[in-house]
Amino acid sequence: MRKNWLYLFLVTLIVAAPNYADAQKNMKDKYRNKANDPLSGLSYGKKLTWADQLYDKRSYFEAIDYYQQLKQQDERNPYISWRLATCYMATRDYVLAAHYFSEVKTMAKNVYPYAGYYAALMYKQQCEYKLAIELFNEFLVENKKNAVAKKKDDNPAIAGNFFRYKDPKVVKNLKKLIKVEIEGCEMAIASLKDPQAATVINAGPNVNSSYTELSPYPLGDSALLFATLGRNKTSNASFIGGKGLVETDPWKPSEFKDKFMYSHKQAGYVDSFQWPLPFYDGQFNDPNMHTGNGSWGPGGDKFYFSKCGLDAMDSLRCNIYMSKFGVNGWSTPDLMGDLGEMGHNTMPFVAKVGKKEIIFFASDRMLQSRGGWDLWYSIIDPRDGRISRPQNCGKMVNTKMDELTPYYDTRTSTLYFASSGQKSMGGLDIYRAEGGPSRYKSVQNMGYPFNTCADDMYFILDPVGKPDGYLVSNRIGSYALKNPTCCNDIWRVQMEPKLVVTGKVVDKKTGAVMTETVVKMTDQNGDQRTFHTEDGNFLFNMSRVHSYVLTGDKAGYTSSRATVSTMEIKRSDPDDTVNVTIFLDSIRNSFSVSNIYYDYDKATLRPESVASLDSVVKFMTDNPSISVEIFSYTDGKGRQEYNLALSQRRAQAVLDYLEKSGIDRGRMTARGFGAKNPVKQETVNGKDMEANRAVNRRTEFRIVTDVPTRRVLYSSAQPGTMDQQERNLSVEPQGLEDDKEAGAKKTGNDDDE
Repeated sequence: MRKNWLYLFLVTLIVAAPNYADAQKNMKDKYRNKANDPLSGLSYGKKLTWADQLYDKRSYFEAIDYYQQLKQQDERNPYISWRLATCYMATRDYVLAAHYFSEVKTMAKNVYPYAGYYAALMYKQQCEYKLAIELFNEFLVENKKNAVAKKKDDNPAIAGNFFRYKDPKVVKNLKKLIKVEIEGCEMAIASLKDPQAATVINAGPNVNSSYTELSPYPLGDSALLFATLGRNKTSNASFIGGKGLVETDPWKPSEFKDKFMYSHKQAGYVDSFQWPLPFYDGQFNDPNMHTGNGSWGPGGDKFYFSKCGLDAMDSLRCNIYMSKFGVNGWSTPDLMGDLGEMGHNTMPFVAKVGKKEIIFFASDRMLQSRGGWDLWYSIIDPRDGRISRPQNCGKMVNTKMDELTPYYDTRTSTLYFASSGQKSMGGLDIYRAEGGPSRYKSVQNMGYPFNTCADDMYFILDPVGKPDGYLVSNRIGSYALKNPTCCNDIWRVQMEPKLVVTGKVVDKKTGAVMTETVVKMTDQNGDQRTFHTEDGNFLFNMSRVHSYVLTGDKAGYTSSRATVSTMEIKRSDPDDTVNVTIFLDSIRNSFSVSNIYYDYDKATLRPESVASLDSVVKFMTDNPSISVEIFSYTDGKGRQEYNLALSQRRAQAVLDYLEKSGIDRGRMTARGFGAKNPVKQETVNGKDMEANRAVNRRTEFRIVTDVPTRRVLYSSAQPGTMDQQERNLSVEPQGLEDDKEAGAKKTGNDDDE
């Protein structure tokens, strides 16, 4: 069984199982060698039939091999491209899925009207959020009347119950659905810039394999229970009938069944695990069925879990079982048949809510459903263990799409779950809602790094100690068989101290709070976040091992800077809040800069000029609404045309330095004036005054306000600071009126004559 067959097994435990018997007849290990594969020599039509049969049996990896062979023979066939796109989407290869959906959109969007929609989804799941937004909007424009798919194959969901990718035609309001997707992209962009206080790391090779691992359940603070497809070696392995990489007997039934295992933490190592061991308690593992989603009742004497197997119709059927511990050990697991209406019932989690023992679970039952898979709950009778009629967890939690993997934290009365119907960063995201079991407060997306553009689910916290936790994800960094995001791994969630900087923006002179201001926080890597404050107050989340600079941005004002460092904070430290004040001054902030000088006949900056330029960099960084004009001059020796070109190069050298220091090029203009407007007389009594010539080889700055006013705030050619120049802000350097000469192109050689 291929690993991605479990994309939603134990995530949903309902993806239809491949037909093992047919697979044994049709595909053998030796056929994976193309040279020995007789199917590779079939005619185009027969090979297409074979590929379609694999597709219909959900052997998507196998189908891809043959569709790719067909693609080489018929590159412009949109049907082949569509089938490849849906196969790659089913195996969660988002890059290739997006490529082929885009190709289908270009070739035959009238035949496959939803190709653009699925392409946008696949780009979203690559974290290409801006491109996804563009494609979603383009799809809305091109499908204002919500075109209806004309062919069965227009619906990739027919290939398998892949919850995230239901055909939009089943949704009454397609525009509303895509609006949620766009909002999710916008939320993701913001969340990546403002991550939550947590670090998410892979649980490592002793927990995860190149197969799928799911349903983590911490055993105190010393071990982890989880479900795994198998721990077989993958070297020299083969993909058999789409069922997975195996090395030993590929048809041994137990090799294809999920089972419980557990791993102890290694003593002395933070969140490092030992080699996994079989979980023999209660003989919960069944060699003929898939098992997972374990959960103990509050008293520890009852164990609830999921089992899935093929029914009489060869369809996968999932149900919840319970075993009770007594004097003779664990009892034989009993089917919890009192859940009522037939359907898939899975993912149990049992917790105390108030004084009642509640079992939460996911089910696709129809009666009272909001649509798709919903979260349900039943009350467990403490006397005989019987459960009440299942109740829907309500519209605050459940949507028309799918809700899965419930976990209830009794310490905070919070329900955590995964959903594909809420505003998300990618596919399935993790959410939290306070309350329960039937009524909840507003649902909140957990944000990055709990969620990514991949599928994230199965969030659970440690039962003791600091509330670290686990989640399951196919995000980049997972151990994978075929592509970087094909397969689910268990990830360790390490909660960080919540570090917050709050403050206010005030007028430096009056002390009044400044409204309608943009506050910017920049870290040591240059990454910047903004806070648009209407009342003058602001708040930013911070991360450990960072240093930050905070400034205010308001037209007509210059800003002070506040600095905060979290470099010395440890993960074990408590939460902390730092309060700062940012002062804005109405354009009268003192600022001065020395002129920038050059050696004779050179445009390179002299070393003593760098400090002056760095003061300009700091001022412009802290005040992003300010622009600068750079005026450069030469001495009087040489031709006028050459001097104009030399002065332009000198001005450009300053601009290049400022740009390399992080100043936006659009905020600067560089202009050369040659020998015009000398500040010193170069010839006295017929003698050249070299010292005076050196002074004339200079660059001056003018600090100006926003375009279009461009009011001069400061000119380095004039005496005094910005405050002192306030009464004389309209001074223009001589030569400025000669714009044609100022823009003269470089001519002549590199020597003054």
